[in-house]
Amino acid sequence: MSQFKLPIWDRRKFLDFLGKGAIVAGAGPVVAGIASCDSSAKMSRPEVVASPANKEFPFKVFGPSREDNLILAEGLNYDMLARWGDKINEKETFGFNCDFTHFVPLEGKEDEALLWVNHEYTSQLFVSEYVADGSKKTREQVEKEMKSVGGSFIKIKRKSGSNQWTMVPNDPLNRRLDGLTEIPIISERPVAGETTAMGTFANCSGGFTPWGNILTCEENYDGFYGERDYSQDDPKAKSIEGILGWSQYYDKSPEHYGWVVEINPLTGEAKKLTGIGRCAHECAIVSEAADGRCVVYTGDDAADEHFYKFISDEPGNLHKGKLYVANLEQGKWLSLNYDEQPALREAFKDQTEILIRAREAAKIVGATPLDRPEDIEIDPNTQAVLVACTNNVLNGNYFGHIMKLVEKDNDPLSLEFTSEIFLAGGEELGFACPDNLAFDKTGNLWFTSDISGSAIGIDPYIPFGNNSLFVVPRTGEMAGKPIRVASAPVDAELTGPCFSPDGRSLFLSVQHPGEGSLSRDGLTSNWPDGGNSIPKPSVVVIHGPALDALVEMG
Repeated sequence: MSQFKLPIWDRRKFLDFLGKGAIVAGAGPVVAGIASCDSSAKMSRPEVVASPANKEFPFKVFGPSREDNLILAEGLNYDMLARWGDKINEKETFGFNCDFTHFVPLEGKEDEALLWVNHEYTSQLFVSEYVADGSKKTREQVEKEMKSVGGSFIKIKRKSGSNQWTMVPNDPLNRRLDGLTEIPIISERPVAGETTAMGTFANCSGGFTPWGNILTCEENYDGFYGERDYSQDDPKAKSIEGILGWSQYYDKSPEHYGWVVEINPLTGEAKKLTGIGRCAHECAIVSEAADGRCVVYTGDDAADEHFYKFISDEPGNLHKGKLYVANLEQGKWLSLNYDEQPALREAFKDQTEILIRAREAAKIVGATPLDRPEDIEIDPNTQAVLVACTNNVLNGNYFGHIMKLVEKDNDPLSLEFTSEIFLAGGEELGFACPDNLAFDKTGNLWFTSDISGSAIGIDPYIPFGNNSLFVVPRTGEMAGKPIRVASAPVDAELTGPCFSPDGRSLFLSVQHPGEGSLSRDGLTSNWPDGGNSIPKPSVVVIHGPALDALVEMG
């Protein structure tokens, strides 16, 4: 159970948290926040410009909606960038259920870039058209589902003199990683007897490295090839069987999934990083310490799970390092290192086993259970670490909250911190279930909501309408008050907000519209094409005078 009471919103405390816009000197450059969409070969502290308090915030408040459309605030519009099934090259198509997006500038090309997009999970109804009537899936149906997950690299190009971006079909840099891609496992010893895994899936949010590689995170992996029951004498015993039926053709080890995967955007070369541990990773946000080593923050998106930190052994790679887990009551990062914890040596045979069973190890050392820690960002002005805790219905937290953690001396290498909940979901602030986080060029906080599709429009979520995108102004009369900027189509969730380096374009995924549909004859959404069309997860680009005005406030 979460150990913290949700506070009543306090504007003064919120403004104290956000700061006055001045960049606070920390232990070293931060590779997070708005820089998460500006991946050059070498990263440094993102340039953030304070927004003057005397300028009117350019977004107007609008209320919740249950309309089957992507509704935007006044002064904004969107263009369709890519939707499920779009051809990206002669052999591959854009995947299903897009999530995390990451903007990768191309050297010397101001109006061209690569965009990475996660594809979290598949749909039997829409992708393979399998009907759960007791019949066996065909191999072709399974492989359609396997090819719909993972992630896509797409070349994008901006129309000269505008903020309109389009995909460049058949570009040599366009490629897919999916459920069939062979990926090496970086580990001290073979994992489940192998050094290579087949496929990546359950790719939720992510991050990137100082050297420009993508970090994509495998979250709810257990629904694909199940999960191992480690209490059984039979090493092949599974406590959870995969629900998709992939194992009838590809019986893979569950231990090969649930990792952070690092990908070179220019070559597509990928590797699974076991040092960051195995759990339902929502994201992997990197801070670069003064000595060049990397600190990776990641949350385990499940009720009563935990918040982790990995410190690399050396600059320039994430292959080896130490994993820690947060104890909020003590304000300490607890080691999950085999040599440093006698209790772990009693429970596990080596460090690799600890990493495979990170959830068990975290509980043994006394980690604090949290309310579904999802996305994480680092405030570029203050260095504070923000953690979106979506909800924990079993413990009575229906609306979630955003937590703030401050490392001692603002040093990401520190093993001590302070933490508090400073922004709580509920009717007072008009949002529920915060999920993905981002900062814009002027340091305003943006976040999406993740009310379960089965709960939208049902008490106690009726007042919030469909899932939405919010911005929290840093200064001015609206400072600290979430403003709804976008409302999602029916059943959908808005994910992966990512700004172009100039801040004038916002890339956003629209995931699982119409997910509640029981059949193709009973669709709950027809977005984006309307009529009687089937719904299609898509990535859009948002721009317009309101976003331009926000940039110009700096």
